[in-house]
Amino acid sequence: MSPSRIRKEVDGALLSFVARQRPGLLAISDDLAPAMSALDALLGEGKRLRPAFCYWGWRAAGGGQDEGIVNAAASLELLQASALIHDDVMDSSDTRRGQPSVHRKFEALHRAQGWPGDATAFGEGTAILLGDLCLAWSGEMFETCGLDDERRRRGRAVYDLMRTEVMCGQYLDMLEGTRGGATVETALRVVEYKSAKYTIERPLHLGAALAGAGPEVSAALSGYGLPLGIAFQLRDDVLGVFGDPAETGKPAGDDLREGKRTVLIALTLERATPAQATALRRRLGDPDLDRPGVAELRSIIEETGGLAACESMIAQYARTADRALASAPITGEARDALAALAVAATARRT
Repeated sequence: MSPSRIRKEVDGALLSFVARQRPGLLAISDDLAPAMSALDALLGEGKRLRPAFCYWGWRAAGGGQDEGIVNAAASLELLQASALIHDDVMDSSDTRRGQPSVHRKFEALHRAQGWPGDATAFGEGTAILLGDLCLAWSGEMFETCGLDDERRRRGRAVYDLMRTEVMCGQYLDMLEGTRGGATVETALRVVEYKSAKYTIERPLHLGAALAGAGPEVSAALSGYGLPLGIAFQLRDDVLGVFGDPAETGKPAGDDLREGKRTVLIALTLERATPAQATALRRRLGDPDLDRPGVAELRSIIEETGGLAACESMIAQYARTADRALASAPITGEARDALAALAVAATARRT
């Protein structure tokens, strides 16, 4: 199945699931309509990487054409929506996928209606609840995907582990931001659990488990998926500083304003002069960082060699993934598709 076809089927499965949920929510109250609209807008965007890796994990282990795997894979988009909504609250992000983040939408609704109380608290509280709803729906969509009980039982253990790991990774990310002294090692630990496993390795494992894969296939998929997941997140870190807002859906330099302690920042601080390190630490995390401020921090990241070091790491992890994929005991069709996904995940434009 082509990438465009997988995306189309995942989109259709998501649309159908949410359409089935809508009458139940609106029967509770028409006041829930704005929540459904916010969710529709969020789910309407996205690269659908996790469903794609899940599908090709299934095919890699010999799974055939089955509507059930598309539904199971699509449920990961609801899990991703939950993670994004909550992440934006924790990071105080104003935008997501080129539009106001969910908590900002409901903060604006509060103000537009002239309601009493704290608009910010209302927006954040609503976002937390909507993120929780997406998390619950992700489990429901998985359990009603149409695959038989035994397949779902095998996949459920992976799904549960995936959800646990990403929440632990999110906590570690917050912890590093609070401590303010992330090293390359600690930043990579966050990358592994918040992103690499969650984005690529576990979706591959989920699809493979649903298809009945043995330990040899799962181990081979880890050899490919984990380093590729790290490369993917390192590329995301670069885009968070140097990316085009038209491509990233966020303002230029937004990661700098949010003060994210990424591998890119850790690499820069390792190489910085005392003056450069002081300037970077002073302005990193400033929510009012303007264009000249972003340009100053970008210059420090480039001049220290932090950017070049991060690009080198991306290439190294991508090569490791390529080598593992070449020798993996999987179907040729899946090998070709995963090779293409590796390029898409690491060669995004800045």
